[in-house]
Amino acid sequence: MTNAPVLSVRGLDIIFNGRIHAVRGVDLDVFAGEVLGIVGESGSGKSVTALALTGLLPPSARVSGTIRLGDIDVTTADAETLRQMRGRDVGMIFQDPATTLNPLLPVGRQITEGQIAHATLRPADAAARAIALLREVDIPDPAGRIRQYPHQFSGGMRQRAVIAMAMSGRPRLIIADEPTTALDVTVQAQVLALLARRQAETGAAVILITHDLGVVAETADRVAVMYGGRIVETGAVGEIFRRPRHPYTAALLRSLPRIDGLDARLTQIDGQPPVPGRLPAGCVFHPRCAIGRDRTLCRQSEPPAVPAGARAGAACHFPDEAVAARAVAVAAQAAPPAPRVDAPLLAVEGLHVSYPIHGGLLRRRIGTVRAVAGVNLTLHAGETLGLVGESGCGKTTTGRAIMGLIRPSAGSIRFDGAEIGGLGATALRKLRRHMQYIFQDPYSSLNPLLTAAQIVAEPLRIHGLFDAMGGDAYVRGLFDRVGLAAGMMGRTPRDFSGGQRQRIGIARALALQPRLLILDEPVAALDVSIQAQIVTLLQDLQRDLGLAYVFIAHDLAVVRHISDRVAVMYLGRIVETRDKRALYGQPLHPYTRSLLSSVPIADPAARGGGGRIVLEGDPPNPARPPGGCGFHPRCRDAVAQCAVVAPELIAIPGESGLVACPRTGMAA
Repeated sequence: MTNAPVLSVRGLDIIFNGRIHAVRGVDLDVFAGEVLGIVGESGSGKSVTALALTGLLPPSARVSGTIRLGDIDVTTADAETLRQMRGRDVGMIFQDPATTLNPLLPVGRQITEGQIAHATLRPADAAARAIALLREVDIPDPAGRIRQYPHQFSGGMRQRAVIAMAMSGRPRLIIADEPTTALDVTVQAQVLALLARRQAETGAAVILITHDLGVVAETADRVAVMYGGRIVETGAVGEIFRRPRHPYTAALLRSLPRIDGLDARLTQIDGQPPVPGRLPAGCVFHPRCAIGRDRTLCRQSEPPAVPAGARAGAACHFPDEAVAARAVAVAAQAAPPAPRVDAPLLAVEGLHVSYPIHGGLLRRRIGTVRAVAGVNLTLHAGETLGLVGESGCGKTTTGRAIMGLIRPSAGSIRFDGAEIGGLGATALRKLRRHMQYIFQDPYSSLNPLLTAAQIVAEPLRIHGLFDAMGGDAYVRGLFDRVGLAAGMMGRTPRDFSGGQRQRIGIARALALQPRLLILDEPVAALDVSIQAQIVTLLQDLQRDLGLAYVFIAHDLAVVRHISDRVAVMYLGRIVETRDKRALYGQPLHPYTRSLLSSVPIADPAARGGGGRIVLEGDPPNPARPPGGCGFHPRCRDAVAQCAVVAPELIAIPGESGLVACPRTGMAA
C-alpha cells in the first residue's frame, strides 16, 4: 500500500434543492489494494456519496468540499474530464445489473464500448477482448455469450458481466454499490470471490457500499459507518466488529442475525432513521440511542467529526459506553423456548405445479416447466417452517399454491382438515379468512390511492365484517398491535418508510384473525435494523396469537432466528427438512451444506477459514432438468449413479427429519 491515497475526500457536503442536507462533512481516504466498506441504513448518504465521487449527481445537488482522484478534483472538473475519468480511472458496479446493462445491445458490445470510446481498444479487437473479459469472470461459453442480450443471462451472470465491464480498463478505483443485495447467497459468494480475485490481479482500490455486515466482515479492510449524512465511526474491520465505539455501530451489530450465533431474540434499534431534510438537533442518533437519548449534551451538541485522515475514530460524546453496551448485549443472549407441537394445521402431499411452454407461429405447446415437483410439507399451529433455496427453486410457487392463488397440477393441500384443491371460489374465499399472504415488496402490495386505515380495513369490508369486528376502533387496535401510531392511519403508503409499510401489510393480514401466515421474503428489502424490528414483531405476534408461519426466504441467518423447522428446496423438490438446530448444526444434503457455507459470517476473525464451498454455476433450467438427482451437475460429491437415479426423501435415524441423498451415509 502506497502512502498517497487513490481517492481523498475532504469536507464533502451535498445539499439538494437548497434545503435537503444529504451528506455533511464527509472525509475519507482509500488506498491502492484496499477495500473500504461503507455501511449504514437507507437514507444515510452512502449512495449519494458514491455518485458524488464520480460526478454523477443531478443538477439539483450543490456540492462543496474536495474530491481528489489522483490529479483530478472531481468537484471542479469539466464534463469531458469526468467522462475520461469514469472510463479510465473509475469503474462502477451498481446494485441491479438489469438496469446497468442496455437491454437492446449484446452483452459483448457493452463490455467493450467504454474502451472503444476512450480509444484504448480498436473496434476490430473488440470481440476478442469481450471474450477474454467474460472468460476472466467465469462466464461459460464466452464466445457464444458475447452475442447474447442481458435477458438471456441469469442474475449472477449479469452481475459478473457488469464486473467485467467495470474492470475492463483496469481502473484505479472500483465503487461497488450494493453489488450482491439482489442475489442469492450462492451467487453472492461467487460474485464476492470474483471481485476479490480481480482486485488482487489489478491492485485497484475498492469502495464497497452495503447494508450487509456479513459481506463487510468478509471482504473489507476498513469500515466507515454513516448515519444522518455523516461518518460516525471509522476503523479497521476487526476493531469495528470487536469494539465498536459509536452506539449506532454497536446497535447495528446487535440487530444483525448471525448464522453462526445463538438462537437469540434480535435486539432492535427503536425508531426510524432520520429524514435528511428534518434532522434532529444535537447528535443525530440521540433519539434512538440508549446511551444519549436522555442526556442534555447529546440532545444539544453534535459530537466532533472523526478527524480528517484518521484511520480510526468515532463521532460520539461517550464512546467508551458504546463498547460496554456491546459487551453486555452479547453476554445476555439466550436460547428461545421449545416450539409447540400440535396436530398439523397444514398438510401438503405430493404437490406438483407445472406450466406449459408454447412456441412457434401457432403457439403450440413445446414443453413443460416443472416449478414444483412432488413437495410434501406439514405445519403445526404456533410453528414456523422456513422454506429456503435459490431463486427459481419453487418456494414462492409453493406458497401461492397453498393459498389457492395457483392451481396445482397434482397433489393434496389440506388446511385444518379441509382439502383446498376441491373448493369453489366462494368456499375458498371463506377459507382464506384463516390464511393470509405477506409479500416481499410492501409498497407494490399496498394500494397507493388508499389511506393506511382503508388498506387495513379492506379485508374486513370484503368479507362484510367491518362493523361486526368493531369498525374503526378495531383497525386502530391493529395499528397499535404492529407498532404504528393511530395518527398515521390517515396517511397514504408513500408517506411511510419501508419498515412501516411492511407493518401495514402485517396489520392487514391480521385483520381477519388468521391462523396461518405465508410470508414471502418479508424482510429481504429492509435494512438490518428495520429487519430486526419486523422479525421481533412477527415472533411476538406468533407468541400472542398462536399463528403458524410459512417463512419463505433466501437469507439463511434470518431463517435460523425465526424458524422451528427448515425445508430446503432445489429445482422444485424438497431435498432436506429438519429441526433448525439439527440442520444448521450438521447439514446432510450437499446442497444444504453449500447454501450454509456460502453465507458471509459477520466476524472478521473467521475470514479465510477452511471449508468454504463456493457453489459453481447456476441452477438448471426447470424446463430441461438433468436426469437423476437435479443437483448432481453442481455437486462435488456426485458419482455416476447420481446422474441416473433421482433420490427420494429418506428418514434420518434418531430424528424426525428427511434428506434426499443416499450418499449421506444413511440407509433408506
